[in-house]
Amino acid sequence: MVNAAKLLQDLRASAERKPDVVVRLGKPLIDSGAVMKLDADAWLVYEQVAIAALDVGDDVLAHKCIQALEAKFPGSARVNRLNGMKFEAVGKLTEAAAIYKAILEEDETNVLAAKRQVMLLRAMGLPTDAISALVKYLDINYTDFEGWLQLADLYLEELMYGQAAFCMEEVLMLQSQNHIFHLKYAEILYTQENYQLALKQFCRVIELCKDHVRGLYGIKLCTSRLLKSAPSKDATATSQEDLKAIDLLATERLIAVYSANGAASTKSISTKWIECL
Repeated sequence: MVNAAKLLQDLRASAERKPDVVVRLGKPLIDSGAVMKLDADAWLVYEQVAIAALDVGDDVLAHKCIQALEAKFPGSARVNRLNGMKFEAVGKLTEAAAIYKAILEEDETNVLAAKRQVMLLRAMGLPTDAISALVKYLDINYTDFEGWLQLADLYLEELMYGQAAFCMEEVLMLQSQNHIFHLKYAEILYTQENYQLALKQFCRVIELCKDHVRGLYGIKLCTSRLLKSAPSKDATATSQEDLKAIDLLATERLIAVYSANGAASTKSISTKWIECL
């Protein structure tokens, strides 16, 4: 029992989502009643096992855990959220939505209930409602970059590229060193035909992750578009000469990446990426 309890505690601490392992370790503790020997940790185990049981489809075990928690903490928003998840698991989405709504009406800062509500609204095919719920959530939890990413995805599904770009700007303020987020922002900008700014973002991708193929192709796409358009009168815009040089460097880098014996130096290339920012 001690080993199982310790492993469950370690999984909670690391936030690892391994429902099959949690159920395997936790079910014997629940069924035998040995879980109550863990004192205060017993209720954390009940909650942990309940969520894992819902993940693996063991509705009986999940119901047993939730019943125990309801008896100990009647009216708890945390337990009510588990009931909402139970309804989700069996396809009763309307009932689950009602539970999350009630929780948030009582406490709009309940992060877990708010996230479940957004996921549920998306699952129900209600993107507009999901967007509204997520905007309200981010008004309170504006440093949650994952929430901004999810909102960007929702806007993209609705072809609302301007709003999606704004969301990615918020993400980059919070996670400026993640090249994947710069890539996503660059591709949104390219879709908006903002090729100059998209080019800068694709260059940032390469600065953060050398030889990123998608980033290199993005650079070539942008330079191609910009070279075909009339030269910009904006003093901050990349000159035609620099565009040609950047395009050539991207081509050379792509050839080197795909070449079995490609060993071209990237020192001068890296310098050019920074210059175009």
